[in-house]
Formats: sequence, C-alpha cells, structure tokens
Amino acid sequence: MNHNIGTFIATKRKALGITQQKLAEQLNVSFQAVSKWENGTTVPDTLLLAQLAAVLQTSVDTIVGYKAVPITEYEKKYEGREYYWGITPNRLCYEIMKLKPPVNSYKVLDIGCGEGKDAVFLAKNGYIVSAFDAAEKGLEKARELARLHHVDVNFFQADINEYELSDEYDIIFSSGVFHYLTPNRREIFIHNLKEHTTMHGIHALNVFVAKPFIEAAPDSEEAELRNEPWYSGEMMRYYHDWIFHKYEEEIFDCNSGGIPHKHCMNRMVAEKLPD
Repeated sequence: MNHNIGTFIATKRKALGITQQKLAEQLNVSFQAVSKWENGTTVPDTLLLAQLAAVLQTSVDTIVGYKAVPITEYEKKYEGREYYWGITPNRLCYEIMKLKPPVNSYKVLDIGCGEGKDAVFLAKNGYIVSAFDAAEKGLEKARELARLHHVDVNFFQADINEYELSDEYDIIFSSGVFHYLTPNRREIFIHNLKEHTTMHGIHALNVFVAKPFIEAAPDSEEAELRNEPWYSGEMMRYYHDWIFHKYEEEIFDCNSGGIPHKHCMNRMVAEKLPD
C-alpha cells in the first residue's frame, strides 16, 4: 500500500486540531503551499521536514513513509507449524456478517491479523480483505492459510503505532491488538480509522481492558506490559458520535501459550452515521 505524504499531513494536522493557516504560519509558508501538499500537487521541501515533523508531533521517517517495523516476540511464537491462535474465526466476524452481509463488495481492513484466521474467513465469505501485522512470521502463515483456502487477501507488514490509512474501508476489524497503541497514539489512530470509513461503515473491535483482580497473561510481550492499559468503557468516548450495535464486557479463560489464564475484553461494534 503506497504511502501518501499529503494524506498523512492532513490526517495528523486535523487530529491535532491545527488549521492549514496555523500550520502555514508555524512553518513560515503560505496556506496554499500546505493545501498543495495535502492534495498531492506538491510535497514539502526537504529543508522543512524536521520542522514539520516537530509541529505534527511525529518523525521525518514517518512523514516520508519509512517504517522500521519492530521485531516482535510473536515472531518466535509463530515459528511452529501449528497456528498459535488456532484457525477458528473470532465471533465478531459473525457480527460483521449479520450487519454487513457480503451482498456488496465490502472492503475490510483487519488490524493486527496475526496468522490470518479472521482475514481468511472473511475473504472466504466474499469480502475484499486487506490485513496487516507487525510479525512477518505470522504473515507468512497467513498467506499460506489463504492459499489453502483459495482466497486472495492483501496481507502486508506494518506497525499499529506508525501506520496511517490512505484508503477507505467499509469494515474495520481488530481483535486483541489495540492494547499495543501507546496512550498518546490512541485518539490520533482512531480518528484516522474513522476518517477512512465509508458512511454506514462499521468498526468491530475487541480490546483488552485492565482489571485489578486479573494478572497479566503469562505470554504477554514487554511492549504490552509497558503500555498504559485500557479501562472499561474507554472505547466509548472515541465513538460517542457513532451508533453502537454492541458494547459488552466479558471475562474469559484463555490457554494461549499453553498456560491457563484469564482476560477481560470489551467488545464493540459501532456504525458511522451522517452528522
């Protein structure tokens, strides 16, 4: 998927509440120059990139589309022949099919697809699916799973803390990945997702939330443990302007990594409506 510098600048600017005029003043350029960057007519001068990155609270590498995807601990977990998370689709996939049955060519984005079980399931049922993950080993197994089921899925590698959407989707799905978002990234990322969702499109999300009586999972990565956890109901404030078809909380048993433990998760399905 190609990186669009103009789209990235516009998305970051809007998420930070900065007008084109204000950005132009901070960079000592005309607002017409900013407008041309954002519509793709021109790109910023290289001498401006460091200052632009500082204003947009990002890095020059991110603006120009260079992403050094970190090696995650899941690379090792995905090395085995067996599928670490199994191949049974998440039940939110069935919620998607009830609300948006594949009678039209709906475009789906699966964020943090792991080994691809949900992306492949949705593709088998007629959706046009793109899916990304940070772990290349997981993506290799996901592509193999797609081949076994004779479906096409656009799998690609990306980091949730760096990736910015440039295409629109009808359905955005993610399960058990948003806890990797750093706290200062959450609102910006979700704003970007919402901006790139078609009208009446849906977001179907499973997000782990903290409970004082539930210990961290034994197979948690260091990145998970370092992040500030999500709390019950936190997702609702990011979707106050959408209609909720589902919002529930569940405590459940898990055996990932072969060690029994518990999780608490908020499950949300929300739909974008006209203002």
